[in-house]
Amino acid sequence: MSSARPAAAGAGSANHSTTSAQTAPVSDGYKWIALSNTTLGVLMATINSSIILISMPAIFTGIGINPLAPGETNYFLWLLLGYMVVTATLLVTFGRISDMFGRVKLYNLGFAVFTAGSILLFITPGSGNTAALEMVIFRLIQGVGAGFLFANSAAILTDAFPAHQRGMAMGINQMAAIIGSFIGLILGGVLAIVNWRMVFLVSVPFGIFGTVWAYLKLRETATIRGNQRLDWAGNITFAIGLTTLLLGVTYGIEPYGDSPMGWGNPLVIAALIGGVAFLAVFVLIELKVADPMFRLDLFKRRVFTWGNLAGFMSALQRGGLQFMLVIWLQGIWLPLHGYAFADTPLWAGIYMTPLLAGFVVLGPISGWLSDRVGSRMFMFVGMMLNAVAFIGLTLLPANFDYKWFFILLLVLGIGQGLFAAPNTTVVMNSLPREHRGVGSGMRSTFQNGASLLSIGVFFSIVTAGLASALPTALTAGLSPTGLPSALIEKIAHLPPTAALFAAFLGYNPMGTLLPVPVLHSLPAASQAHLLSQQFFPNLIAAPFMDGLRVVFYVSAALSVVAAFASLARPEPTAVIEPPDEIAQGAIAVTESPAATSILEEDGQDAADLRATGAGSHS
Repeated sequence: MSSARPAAAGAGSANHSTTSAQTAPVSDGYKWIALSNTTLGVLMATINSSIILISMPAIFTGIGINPLAPGETNYFLWLLLGYMVVTATLLVTFGRISDMFGRVKLYNLGFAVFTAGSILLFITPGSGNTAALEMVIFRLIQGVGAGFLFANSAAILTDAFPAHQRGMAMGINQMAAIIGSFIGLILGGVLAIVNWRMVFLVSVPFGIFGTVWAYLKLRETATIRGNQRLDWAGNITFAIGLTTLLLGVTYGIEPYGDSPMGWGNPLVIAALIGGVAFLAVFVLIELKVADPMFRLDLFKRRVFTWGNLAGFMSALQRGGLQFMLVIWLQGIWLPLHGYAFADTPLWAGIYMTPLLAGFVVLGPISGWLSDRVGSRMFMFVGMMLNAVAFIGLTLLPANFDYKWFFILLLVLGIGQGLFAAPNTTVVMNSLPREHRGVGSGMRSTFQNGASLLSIGVFFSIVTAGLASALPTALTAGLSPTGLPSALIEKIAHLPPTAALFAAFLGYNPMGTLLPVPVLHSLPAASQAHLLSQQFFPNLIAAPFMDGLRVVFYVSAALSVVAAFASLARPEPTAVIEPPDEIAQGAIAVTESPAATSILEEDGQDAADLRATGAGSHS
């Protein structure tokens, strides 16, 4: 049975007595404006998160530094991960501020800040370390802009679309995010050939267009509650705690002393402990303040809790995946198949397109279908497909037959496509309208934090495997070349991260490990053998695959956890539009398995809606 009737004019007035602004209903066509603009914003932000991966060699050559030289690795890491760190740290804060002052307003500010960062990167003055430091700062500015975009795009879409179309909208938006990450890989390789500054200039016209378009066309469709106070104590402790924790993870993958990794570095240990301590203080603060930044009470909604747990596990299993697959392709497979090291970054992106194809096809379809038949099975099947594909990857040799790699990547893409849009939709639909900004920020923080954590953990697993096996392999491989035994011993015990970073950047790792004078002193035949496209890949293949298979097993286990977390949440049994939509004459109740605001089994959401005077239904 269903019933639909306009609510009384004063419906929900008790709830909005503290409202500073209430917008009027918008036209049906507005939802497509919101979708197209937020899709452009997410596409631009994700392109820039990956475009630098491929173009780094050209960028560092352009400013005149060697990113693998002692003391320069920090610039490489910060350009690679700094954007992600600042975005993950600020998402919840930006979501909370957007709930207070307007999501569209802050989203538009994000477009403008991101564009300003892109312009600054394009005109980067100076050279050498000065230019590298400037670029790190400008990338952080880009990250601030991206934080506003990510924190608000899902909330704007949830506000703009009716319940029965939100899955489809989220699917298209999520598809743009995945497409952007792959377009960035290819676009970075192409533009870097022309000029490294073009890598950053390409975002400027789209950023200017998106900023103007958002300013002219987007409008607030949610209640703005201006009387709330900003939780300064919570914001500060959260920012310090999460930033410190992520910095500890980032520097944990760098060598320290004689160790191949930095997890024994006292500063890294202090950062990890200090970060957790600050986050613990943050939780205590949030339990006591009147207007908390991080709305812990949202976790009383089991749909929100289980949906975020599933999303976190999914991000954890895929966050470092692209990083590991790129190193596999660039360091081993592509050179063995005749590709020059300098060309491997571009071709790695091209050969990973099956992952993109699976997501592009299934993402919008799963979102559309989940609006109609429910989301749990899509999420469960998607994650179980991922688990199967990860197990399949463990069976491949280092020099695999590409058709099997193609199939497994396609299955991974299909699995992610089945999962992503339904998961995002069900989490956003579980939120009251007034908390969608902070809820979206919380969801995005879990996703981005998991991705960074995944990179650190997966890289550490692979590095640990290399550290135990690579010295023996290098000694055996270098001994017949005529190099002095003392030099062979030194090279064999260099941190394996140097070789991995070199392969990731498109350099011949042996060219970075061997001192130039020593290399030039060898006969031409020996030089050619050491620098050949087969020498390093054959040396590193066995120890690298040992660690990589452990990564795949861990990813498979995380996928299974995400699958069962998706089943554990209650499937919604009714659709109740939020109070603001009821006040605008929207449908009050319809029987449907799809999700908007959820009537949970324990009645929590029903109590919330009754408390806000949502209106009546029959």
